[in-house]
Amino acid sequence: TQNFHLQTAINPPCQVDYPFKQHRSCYYRRRMADVPNNAPIECPGTQSQEAGKVSACNGCANQKLCASGVKLPPDPAIEHIKERLQSVKHKLLILSGKGGVGKSSFTAHLARGLATNEDEDIAILDVDLCGPSIPRIMGVEGHQVFQSMSGWSPVFIEDNLSIMSIGFLLSGPADAVIWRGPKKNGLIKQFLRDVDWGELDYLLVDTPPGTSDEHISIAQYLKGAGIDGAIIITTPQEVALLDVRKEISFCKKVGIPILGVVENMSGFICPKCKTESQIFPPTTGGGQQMAKDMDVPFIGKIPLDPRIGQCCDEGRSYFSEVPDSPATKAYQNIIEEIRKFCSNKPTNNNVDAKDE
Repeated sequence: TQNFHLQTAINPPCQVDYPFKQHRSCYYRRRMADVPNNAPIECPGTQSQEAGKVSACNGCANQKLCASGVKLPPDPAIEHIKERLQSVKHKLLILSGKGGVGKSSFTAHLARGLATNEDEDIAILDVDLCGPSIPRIMGVEGHQVFQSMSGWSPVFIEDNLSIMSIGFLLSGPADAVIWRGPKKNGLIKQFLRDVDWGELDYLLVDTPPGTSDEHISIAQYLKGAGIDGAIIITTPQEVALLDVRKEISFCKKVGIPILGVVENMSGFICPKCKTESQIFPPTTGGGQQMAKDMDVPFIGKIPLDPRIGQCCDEGRSYFSEVPDSPATKAYQNIIEEIRKFCSNKPTNNNVDAKDE
């Protein structure tokens, strides 16, 4: 095996920046419409009806080809990824438009909870490229990724639980990843195409906050392999719900099924007196009301417990440390709902993300 360093694991840098000033839906269409990495900033995309016809196309080497109406073939990586993930039964995204709501901690606990069934194999793909916290939460910070004849080897936590993260490719935990969209897109493609996951029952994809490059890349590259569903994480207060609604709208726009909404940090239960206090008051009804308003399932609430944060910092399993806590029971109920959802879905489904 050979140690793989970050500089050899990414595509060459690109000077193209994406026009975030555009309307959100236009931005989605542009990024989902096969925009070349070396395209002009205002490129409408090779599959767009405006391809080769707008002023942004003037001077582009591909202008005549785009204007001819001949569609370019899809990225071959989509088919390669489909083949690589044929042995993965269920692929779940953990999303939230808001940062700090506990996506990574939820992903880690979901993985540990699913892995309690020794007959099932679980993996986490951490695509939070600028803030990879999964290695620390899972207790494997500082480990390295190796390459074998069959691809990159993920880092194993247990015999049936493995992870892959950019955190393993950095020289130190304080290294900053300062990348624009194309380089993020390139590494996510390599994670999906080149990691040798083996046979998996669940692949959990931990994402950064927002509805940007990482999310669009995941939706695009998993078109062929299929996404079973997205788990949307929120906290009760309206400041979080404002952005989480955007994430739900994103899923609907690009055709990602929504498995359900989880309200994290939903009240604090004192470990001594068992009294519950609302640290983040649900002034507009919280996650449950939001899910009802947006017509998506609500699958549970997880109370605040300082011991969750402590276990994440120390890389230990909260379930093993505090097996009888209210939060552990809440996680178990949510995991059971997720199992039910996946058991009713065909494995290796081909639910495509929309191209518009």
